[in-house]
Amino acid sequence: MGCYDCCMRCLGGVPYCSLVATLLCFSGIALFCGCGHQALTETERLIETYFARNLQDYITLAYIIQYFQYVIYGLASFFFLYCIALLAEGFYTTSAAKQTFGEFRSTMCGRCLSSSFIVMTYLLAVLWLLVFAFSALPVYFFYNMDATCSTIDVLTETPASINQLCVDARQYGLLPWNAVPGKACGMTLSNICKTREYQMTYNLYVAAFAGAGITLLALVHCCLHLAVYQVHVKTLKHRAKEERRGYDLYRRTQRDRGGTPSSPYSADTFDIS
Repeated sequence: MGCYDCCMRCLGGVPYCSLVATLLCFSGIALFCGCGHQALTETERLIETYFARNLQDYITLAYIIQYFQYVIYGLASFFFLYCIALLAEGFYTTSAAKQTFGEFRSTMCGRCLSSSFIVMTYLLAVLWLLVFAFSALPVYFFYNMDATCSTIDVLTETPASINQLCVDARQYGLLPWNAVPGKACGMTLSNICKTREYQMTYNLYVAAFAGAGITLLALVHCCLHLAVYQVHVKTLKHRAKEERRGYDLYRRTQRDRGGTPSSPYSADTFDIS
């Protein structure tokens, strides 16, 4: 076998679908965890600076943010290991499905492992759909805040109307109702929207939301790929069984007639490429 043929054989065994899904999952988790962690930190800073004057007003929010940051650490570690396991499963299934010598072999352990990955990936996709929806909430909050600031900039000629435009953090459950001031109105709100902290936090939440969407897409892609592989395995096994049954029937017929049995199929009938 030449060098070119050897390289083509190696490239033919690469699970490109699993590789693409793994890269998507890595990039999505990196965006979601990295940007989400920093966005939570900046959110606490914005609340502390502009919406609450007393530490007791946002101490609960600070604990919740810290809790979510620990959850992000766990998610990053789990998905890093799980993506590696999915990629390894992709290499295994590709090498088995593209076996070119001998009869196709699929062990019970391998089928159970693939089925387990399908179920786990499906459950993760359902759970991550909730994470994807949850990550849209801060984007919605900052979008409303940005729209209010844009309205204030347009209505700069009517100060009376400007003072009636407010963003109340207490309405979104970020602060208790007795928090002071709890909201920002008029030009104060407009100045907040122009700060670097606000713009960076908004962009970080948008990036985290996009990362959650990319991760969800990768999980759905993995689930579909593994399901298609299972269907492909069953089709190959059924085809091989039918051909073997026909060959056995032909040999039995030739033996009953006293002739020399010979296969009606080519020599590589059972080779699965």
